[in-house]
Amino acid sequence: MPDVRGCHFPEDLLYDVDNHIWVQEQGDGKIRLGMTSVATAMAGQLVAFTPKKTGRSVKAGRSCATVESGKWVGPAKSLAGGEVLASNEALIAKPDLANDDPYANWMVEIAAEDWDSVKGGYIVGTDVAGPYETKMEADGFAGCE
Repeated sequence: MPDVRGCHFPEDLLYDVDNHIWVQEQGDGKIRLGMTSVATAMAGQLVAFTPKKTGRSVKAGRSCATVESGKWVGPAKSLAGGEVLASNEALIAKPDLANDDPYANWMVEIAAEDWDSVKGGYIVGTDVAGPYETKMEADGFAGCE
């Protein structure tokens, strides 16, 4: 598992480094999205998670959820557009689950439109260390520990 400045990145996921989002393929063009360990470390203790409602459409590059902590409120963006199939009800009820384990606590599942072409915009887990090191350096982020 790649580790950058104390932040862990499971190899079996895809990453949108700029938006600090991980993606797990579910088959048939369905994907699950969640926040990376960097996102949760930067945000601090999460206090609210509001996903787009099931059945709603997410436009590519736009928000699929809003995340709030004591020091930050902002969108969780998806490179893939599509229909929201499910939201993590446990995360809605207890947003700080993502702080405990961001990779076990996904946010939304989407039926991605044109997934085969969008997939190339993500970085595979085995290759994510270099891009994340560059991003952390540019953002002045010391790390997760």
